[in-house]
Amino acid sequence: MTEVPVDPTLTLLFPGQGSQSVGMLGAFAAQYPVVEATFAEASEVLGYNLWALVQQGPKEALDETERTQPAMLAAGVATFRVWQAAGGAKPARMAGHSLGEITALTCAGVFQFSDAVKLVQYRARVMQEAVPKGTGAMAAILGLEDTAIEAACAEAAAGEVVEAVNYNTPGQVVIAGDAAAVARAMEACKARGAKRAALLPISVPAHSSLMRGAGELLRTRLAEVAVQPPSCEVCAIDLGRHTTPDSIRDNIVRQLYGPVRWADTVRELILQGSTRLIECGPGKVLTSMNRRIDRNREIVMLALEDLESLHEALSHPL
Repeated sequence: MTEVPVDPTLTLLFPGQGSQSVGMLGAFAAQYPVVEATFAEASEVLGYNLWALVQQGPKEALDETERTQPAMLAAGVATFRVWQAAGGAKPARMAGHSLGEITALTCAGVFQFSDAVKLVQYRARVMQEAVPKGTGAMAAILGLEDTAIEAACAEAAAGEVVEAVNYNTPGQVVIAGDAAAVARAMEACKARGAKRAALLPISVPAHSSLMRGAGELLRTRLAEVAVQPPSCEVCAIDLGRHTTPDSIRDNIVRQLYGPVRWADTVRELILQGSTRLIECGPGKVLTSMNRRIDRNREIVMLALEDLESLHEALSHPL
């Protein structure tokens, strides 16, 4: 059997919570049995039919953090397995946005899939339990410099927590923290000239310091999870290179209460020679952001949303 080559220009990217939708991966499942098989593996661990939830909803149930995170992990792994089944090249690098970083590590062989399913289910649970529903918030700030957003958060905190947590693209930053402080920061950003400040439909203030306690609970759980060396480079959100079990575990913990620097991650991947950025998972959130981070038309940025996009991604030679 011919060995699949490594493409030194290829990076596979995995989205996080927020890209889920009822019916996702249906087109792939119709042609690639590995999709339903992947969800069946996850369902066995979870104790409920994850594929039925993903295909039939209801949306409100799929959007519950404790169900969304396993669903997005399974979706990313299933899409990666479709890429493999279709003869896609081995990537030189992988990366993921927030939860997607755990998906990337799983696809790189760091975690067994069943272990990863249990891990993200637990991660979601401790995140939700860390902050009572209704007391935390996240909001997207558009059209304002990062430093101005940081200053607005500092001004609005007033003894509570509100922080910039997702540096997604130039002009798009997500803030998170205590709900009242987030509301004050939104107004402070508008006063500084933000084009838009919009609450996001999630009450868990992910990547803020309010998640520190959840991170320490996750650290204890991670100590029980087997960790293997990655099969390719996995670019972490902190821009570090984590290859030892202890370093990988520590990064996953710190990622829970530290900011996601996606724009810097994409720039670093391009600097390393990545000219093909392929998003593995439902939707095209990362691909849309990537195109705003770097507008070089010679860099291929695609999302594996359906069979057509899969064929397009496969058509680009090494």
